[in-house]
Amino acid sequence: MTEYLKNYMKYVQERLDKCSDCAGLDEIMAEHKDKIAFMQHERIVHFLVTMMFALILSIFMGIVIFTENPAMLLLVTIIIVLLGFYIKHYYFLENTVQKMYRVYDDILRKRRNIAEGSVSNDHD
Repeated sequence: MTEYLKNYMKYVQERLDKCSDCAGLDEIMAEHKDKIAFMQHERIVHFLVTMMFALILSIFMGIVIFTENPAMLLLVTIIIVLLGFYIKHYYFLENTVQKMYRVYDDILRKRRNIAEGSVSNDHD
């Protein structure tokens, strides 16, 4: 998912830089809105999984404190490592979705500038 998102962000930025007409920007915008919706869903799922792992970690830490079982300590260590990876991935998803919002704003801004440019040329 990380590589997919990085490639997509590069791709959409290249398309946006090359695009110079409203029809092309509308096409980019429609596709980008779909990708934002997909990534928002992905972000929510990863948030829920991360919170589930945090809850499980809390439960097992409580068990370790009260039972002092060395096997449980190993399990807690594994869960901490997994939780670390989930938090790292969620952080990446969160930041990338926010970048996607900024790209969407760039698309709107560029579309507005092109529209204003064509309107001002009609008055000349």
